[in-house]
Amino acid sequence: MLKKLKGNFKKIRTLINKSFNNSSSSSSSSKRYKFSSSPSPPPLSPPPLEMSSPSQPFWQSPPPVAALFPQTESSVLPDPSNFFAPHLLSSPLPTNSFFQNFTVKNGDQPEYIHPYLIKSSLSTVSVSYPSMLSNSAFGYQVFNADWTVSENPPSVSQKPHIISSFSDLSLTLDIPSGNLRFFLVRGSPFMTFEVFNNTQISISTIHAILSFSSNSSLTKFTVTLNNNQTWLIYASSPINLTHSLSQITSGGFTGIVRIAVLPNPHCETILDRFSSCYPVSGEVNFRNPFSLEYKWEKKGWGNLLMLAHPLHLRLLSGDGSSAVVLDDFKYKSIDGDLVGVVGGSWALKPDPVYLTWHSINGVGEEFHSEIISALVKDVEGLKSSPITTTSSYFYGKSIARAARLALIAEEVNYLQVIPEVRKFLKGAIEPWLLGTFNGNGFLYDGKWGGLVTQQGSHDSGGDFGFGVYNDHHYHIGYFLYAIAVLVKIDPAWGRKFKPHAYSLMADFMNLSRRSNSMFPRLRCFDLYKLHSWASGLTEFADGRNQESTSEAVNGYYSAALLGLAYGDTHLASIGSTLTALEIKAAQTWWQIKEGDNLYEEDFARENKVVGVLWSNKRDSGLWFAPPDWRECRLGIQVLPILPITEILFSDADFVKELVDWTLPSLGREGVGEGWKGFAYALQGVYDKDGALEKIRNLTGFDDGNSLSNLLWWIHSRGGGDEVEACGGGWKHWWFSH
Repeated sequence: MLKKLKGNFKKIRTLINKSFNNSSSSSSSSKRYKFSSSPSPPPLSPPPLEMSSPSQPFWQSPPPVAALFPQTESSVLPDPSNFFAPHLLSSPLPTNSFFQNFTVKNGDQPEYIHPYLIKSSLSTVSVSYPSMLSNSAFGYQVFNADWTVSENPPSVSQKPHIISSFSDLSLTLDIPSGNLRFFLVRGSPFMTFEVFNNTQISISTIHAILSFSSNSSLTKFTVTLNNNQTWLIYASSPINLTHSLSQITSGGFTGIVRIAVLPNPHCETILDRFSSCYPVSGEVNFRNPFSLEYKWEKKGWGNLLMLAHPLHLRLLSGDGSSAVVLDDFKYKSIDGDLVGVVGGSWALKPDPVYLTWHSINGVGEEFHSEIISALVKDVEGLKSSPITTTSSYFYGKSIARAARLALIAEEVNYLQVIPEVRKFLKGAIEPWLLGTFNGNGFLYDGKWGGLVTQQGSHDSGGDFGFGVYNDHHYHIGYFLYAIAVLVKIDPAWGRKFKPHAYSLMADFMNLSRRSNSMFPRLRCFDLYKLHSWASGLTEFADGRNQESTSEAVNGYYSAALLGLAYGDTHLASIGSTLTALEIKAAQTWWQIKEGDNLYEEDFARENKVVGVLWSNKRDSGLWFAPPDWRECRLGIQVLPILPITEILFSDADFVKELVDWTLPSLGREGVGEGWKGFAYALQGVYDKDGALEKIRNLTGFDDGNSLSNLLWWIHSRGGGDEVEACGGGWKHWWFSH
């Protein structure tokens, strides 16, 4: 068995690496990888997927056909023309990005652009090096307008900013007068702006200026405030600055100004050294499987200084990267210390996560009979208990639950139930793809560029905000899982509905930067933080947020399985890479382990998982449950239970800490049986027999779970032939059965 599995793995790895590496070098002196044509037979035309590298698209084919899903004019979406420059409005726009507060309502709520909170309001831009407040229930960064930049005197017509460009790692804000442009690049220790037309500027503060000095060339200024902060101001050419108690003003100036807080006196020489090179934008390129390249467009002279968060530092690779880490150059952050890195490009390499439809270790034959007994009943229930919900989220969970039954049947070699599962899935999925589902359905919104639902198109709270681009990777991820399984067990159906499947997937998995795309680039995934944001076009004082990491993992894992089902190694590779990154981010910021020292002591002592993680806040509560409902807090980070769950919770010591923290809550009156099931499933990681007894006594299950699935999970914990560890910290390499 082990030799067979290793053989399958070798084939998959060879195909994936071929698809990334069979490309010619560019004219650049450094090796650049292009995505080549798939080694699989050509897909049906037109394959509605737009995923590309900067140098060569995945598909040499027309863009997706929007008519696959009816177009709609949503009544609840904001107008993007309020903030985006006119030349950007003809292309899909980001809906879950790090700067989304700048695009909704008045556009004047702050966003965390590491290491600063940035706020734009009526022709001014304010910067804050935030302080941190924390207790046992939450922690957040406090915005204070340490400096506010504007023209002097202020523009007569005080209008909101204009977003003139954006990229994976940056955005550019223009003040409407046209005299100030802010290059907001994530991870820059400097806030950088350009001044045009010999304009006088004002740099004011809510604090008092205690001291103010300059160098002899009038290109560097040191300012000490009464809040114990020292700031450095750099200019690209001499600038005349004068100050009062709380305001610095200039004469007419044209050029670049950079402002940086001094986190520690010894950092000043480093800031001086790198002050002359500034980034104006930054992009992320997918070069190889499980490999990202950060590349900044920079101006000025010298080397580029940026900041890396803790996960960056774990993933930074010396291969193909000029990056040099400055261990003693640090800024504080809610995400952990931000450490200086010098270099215009970074190479990030997460540990590989190759795919499997089934469990890693398999299920011993002695356990098959118990699983089959539950499986027969669960499949019979598909006929006796049809799906009644019209919610895209709960409907997706239900069809994904049914799809699990087919894969469990394969694994325990009880194939006779698969035709009934196939019939159920076809009947349940097709109405959503064909637009004939009664009560809801997918529609295409051309204003922002993406799918919405009928319910969400006229109710911003409908389908949990799907119509304002909330939770797309959650809802669609469940649909993709069910579709991937159906394609696997019914290839003819898969060929017929491939355009629909790929359009669903591309809503949140599109990699293209082309202006004629139908969907924005990686709608939910944040390429600086390396995890997804669930919240869409809604203003929040603490920025974007995400609650369930496991459902985010499911979204990318399901997209990768769709690639496997269609023999699309490109999609399988990208889906696997994003799955690996989402898992590493969950383990870094959501899972709170003893000794990590990432969070304040009070918060870390009382919590084993973050409830809702915001860009500027950590909350112990959930959207639907208070902090003391620990069974919900565990469950929302576990569901749905899949083979990938073992990798997400690969640290058995932490799993025991988490379950021990949760179990007392299960005695509370009114705790649902479904939530208990997730706690018992994790208990099975280290106490298989104890968990099995509890699962056998459950009287109900989550609507995305089943007794068959829980028994499969427990009986696949250990036993069978284990694949050797293959480095990088993962317990297993992954492969296709």
